[in-house]
Amino acid sequence: MLTAPLSIDVRRGAVAALGDLLADRRIATEGRVAIAVGPGQGDQIAEHVKPSLEDCELFRVDGGTVDAAVSLGSKLRGGSYEAVVGIGGGRTIDATKYAATLAGIPMVSVATNLSHDGICSPVASLEHDKGKGSFGVVMPLAMIVDLDYVRAAPPRLVRAGIGDVVSNLSAVDDWLLAAEACGEPVDRLALTLARTAAEALLNQPGSIESDRFLTVLAEGLVLSGMAMSFAGSSRPSSGGDHEILHAIDQMFPGTANHGELAGIGAAFCYHLRATRLGTGADRLAEVMTCLERHGLPRLPGDVGLTVEQFAEAVAYAPRTRPGRYTILEHLGLDKGAILKAVEEYVQAHGG
Repeated sequence: MLTAPLSIDVRRGAVAALGDLLADRRIATEGRVAIAVGPGQGDQIAEHVKPSLEDCELFRVDGGTVDAAVSLGSKLRGGSYEAVVGIGGGRTIDATKYAATLAGIPMVSVATNLSHDGICSPVASLEHDKGKGSFGVVMPLAMIVDLDYVRAAPPRLVRAGIGDVVSNLSAVDDWLLAAEACGEPVDRLALTLARTAAEALLNQPGSIESDRFLTVLAEGLVLSGMAMSFAGSSRPSSGGDHEILHAIDQMFPGTANHGELAGIGAAFCYHLRATRLGTGADRLAEVMTCLERHGLPRLPGDVGLTVEQFAEAVAYAPRTRPGRYTILEHLGLDKGAILKAVEEYVQAHGG
């Protein structure tokens, strides 16, 4: 399994180097490369780099679905391509990672926004007939983040990545809790990468208007992906926080995007730690401050959910990741206790 990208390029104008990157014989020996693009900026970037690539063919990805990924995978196998470049947002990148894995070829990620750590991770989140699922894939061999294109993306999508990286803190604490309570083994390198990514972002001044901040955010998303690859699972970046977001995705689809829900999930999990275990109060304050500073949702109402709906999702959350031990499984609260906890959370932080 690949545990680290061959190349990472985060800067303004980075897309211009794509041709040189693909000329590296470690990626494509004969230069036969496919380009997969999604809606939005993908076509624009593809047209920009296509002249520098010989023998390449353009494919359009129709959404982040299993069907779209399988269809692309079939085309990649049929064309005997040596590599595929996925250009676009999270859904396009995830579909291309899955397709590349099916085809057995390396994939280069060109991210046009920074909404979540899927831009460089061994997991693809794809929609199917029964909702949305997470699938193990080979992580990108190389990745490019051109800050010029990131700045052209909707600000809400860029801010969402902050919530996803910061939620690593909750995931890491859940992993350590599982080790203490159940003896689950912990990969300390993966844990350190995930925590470092979150703390670097938590303490980074500025906002998404700053190139320096965007660079730290991009690097944090990459570190999160690498942490998952080292761990061999999503454990270092997905705890009770992600169980809650997946439950909301299934029960109330279209409520908010991945990173926004990850941030709320992390904050609520720290509320549970602070009020039920007497730990994590400082982290709760840090996470809430970060979410507020960057204009991210903090409360159920911020994403259009009632207290009752959010409590329903929390109660369902452990079913989204059977076998994963988090603060939610540790406390084992019944529906009444969960509703009370959500009411307390909203009351404490809704002012």
